[in-house]
Amino acid sequence: MMANLVTSLCCVVLAAVVVAYAQRRIQLVARNQYERMGSDVTMQCGSLNSDASVSWKVNGTDVISPHHLEGPKLILTEVDLGHNGLYSCFQNPDGERRDTIYLHVGLLPREPVITCRSNTYPKGFYCNWHLQHPTYIPTAFEVDIQHNQRSLTVQKDPVHKNRCHVRFPEVFSSYPYIVNVTAINSLGKTSNTYSFEESNIVKPDPPERVTATPIHSNPRRLEVSWQSPATWPDIDSFPLKYFLRYRPLIREQWQHVELSDSTFHTITDAYAGKEYIIQVAAKDTEIGTWSDWSVAVHATPWIEDPVPNTPATEVDFPIETKTSPIPSSRAPQKSRVPVDRAARVVSLFSPLLLGLMLLLM
Repeated sequence: MMANLVTSLCCVVLAAVVVAYAQRRIQLVARNQYERMGSDVTMQCGSLNSDASVSWKVNGTDVISPHHLEGPKLILTEVDLGHNGLYSCFQNPDGERRDTIYLHVGLLPREPVITCRSNTYPKGFYCNWHLQHPTYIPTAFEVDIQHNQRSLTVQKDPVHKNRCHVRFPEVFSSYPYIVNVTAINSLGKTSNTYSFEESNIVKPDPPERVTATPIHSNPRRLEVSWQSPATWPDIDSFPLKYFLRYRPLIREQWQHVELSDSTFHTITDAYAGKEYIIQVAAKDTEIGTWSDWSVAVHATPWIEDPVPNTPATEVDFPIETKTSPIPSSRAPQKSRVPVDRAARVVSLFSPLLLGLMLLLM
């Protein structure tokens, strides 16, 4: 029995400690307070009585912005974004912290701007919305889409937070679609409504894989081809027509060609040797508007390869040599002593002549 009593007392003490810790923890955890920009703001220090004496700090330092105290209350005048921060109050004279408040200054949302488009007709459409002015505080959106007096299932986009997708409940409907978007934050909420007919929002994505190829031996032609956008679900039942524009880089004016359901075209009036920029747009053959332009491609018509210049080759001309005429057998010939023979005779008798000259002397 004594052991049971001790156990019971321990449980009571432990429970009291847990409650005290929880209360203390609640006091230490910051609570959020949202206020409108330009207004006067009052922050209450916990549940202290009106005659309690407290001091306040913001982000760990004394509050220096225009303010005044009324017992446990801190009053800030004409707050702006510079007043955002973590405010803590301390009870005098022991300086025990009694409350922590995170002040968020922002604005009430204005009417959201709504747009809708079908790039997967007749499968479905999507709607976007955004605020033209920031609120500076977290703002959420609620979306409701009605058709023929009933709400449609709305699927949030996994990537774009301000976009939703809706399937067409029927095709060629004469009933309008009504989209209502409500912007909500801690300061209030604002709604806007957008109404449209299905034929007005059909707008395909741009054509894909646009290519432009020069044609051999045709200096003024370019062969252009493309593919319908992959997002267009049924090209056979809902064909597209195309709009081609092209211009040389040296000019600013575009030339245009509207085509039926063909996905290629031959440009026949290109300037020879000039680089061209080419784009294509698409549209449902009956309803909707033109897509944006495709990614621009560049191409230059065929240019004939220049004939290489061959260097001139040197021609060896035979050197004309003059030969002595063959002497006639009838012409008399003077006998000549060969020069080399005369030289040998002189060299033979020179020692004898030298010796004779010495004897005479």
